[in-house]
Amino acid sequence: MIKAGIIGATGYAGNELVRLLMGHKEVEIKWYGSRSYIDQKYAEVYQNMFEIVDDVCMDDNMEALAEQVDVIFTATPQGFLAGVLNEGLLEKTKIIDLSADFRIKDVAVYEKWYKIEHKSPQFIGEAVYGLCEVNRDKVKNARLVANPGCYTTCSILTAYPLVKEGLIDPDTLIIDAKSGTSGAGRGAKLPNLFCEVNENMKAYGVTSHRHTPEIEEQLGYAAGRPVVVNFTPHLVPMNRGILATEYATLTKKADGSLPSYEEIKAAYDKYYAKEKFVRVLPKDACPETKWVEGSNYVDIGFKIDERTGRIVMMGALDNLVKGAAGQAVQNMNLLFGFDEAEGLCLVPMFP
Repeated sequence: MIKAGIIGATGYAGNELVRLLMGHKEVEIKWYGSRSYIDQKYAEVYQNMFEIVDDVCMDDNMEALAEQVDVIFTATPQGFLAGVLNEGLLEKTKIIDLSADFRIKDVAVYEKWYKIEHKSPQFIGEAVYGLCEVNRDKVKNARLVANPGCYTTCSILTAYPLVKEGLIDPDTLIIDAKSGTSGAGRGAKLPNLFCEVNENMKAYGVTSHRHTPEIEEQLGYAAGRPVVVNFTPHLVPMNRGILATEYATLTKKADGSLPSYEEIKAAYDKYYAKEKFVRVLPKDACPETKWVEGSNYVDIGFKIDERTGRIVMMGALDNLVKGAAGQAVQNMNLLFGFDEAEGLCLVPMFP
């Protein structure tokens, strides 16, 4: 059994980590870090943990924590880990970072989109982008894992096989994504108040959302060249879930015809047929967020539009599980040689 610590344990992603790790047979949580609730019982912050978690919240002292645990999860705002990371920490423990600090390899791109200075760029090169279905072997030997973002996980996995196989032109890719309000975190913000969100739907971060360069970088690796996409997120009045609808021009075959359904499906199967947590749906089935809620699954569907020569790809996941904490646990399982699905065999909740 290994010992784990969570910095940012009282945010939504941090609490989801607690929920998942409490059901993991190989892990004991030793540190519930929360700058806002030091010395307060964790179960008083999250009453769903009453008589499940008896510990009190600790501070965010990474140096002290590294002496006590085998892995640290940092479910913290951008800039926190980059501001405290040093070689001594990585020599003592593994770190899985749920922020964007080490996802983007070009520090200038990170600083442009996140509007902050990166305090430890020397570790960006060794950080492994923890999209398990793509970088599984690299994750296994990592010291520092950059857990992907929620929108990015859904957007990348939905299009990845078709970009990799050259079946679509990635420069025509348009990603229209919707997310529940938990993706904005637990902090009180005016745009997330009930009266602002209920019975309402709105786009935000139009042409400027910070997940855009992350999507472009990872799909660029798949394409073997730089890729530019349009990504527009929307806030919808639900707690959990992301639905990404993605549009791209299909690459015509030598005879001028479009790829068939069978050829597109074969590409998805090539990459995902053996993946536990990626479910490619039957023909004409369109993913729904309710089908994955509370689980680590990503559901993917697609439709070919013969009239326009384009394909419509759809992906759905739970932003707090596969989009955050679940993927972090999946990465931890890879790091320590556990069954990759340990603690994650969660049947989606319905209704």
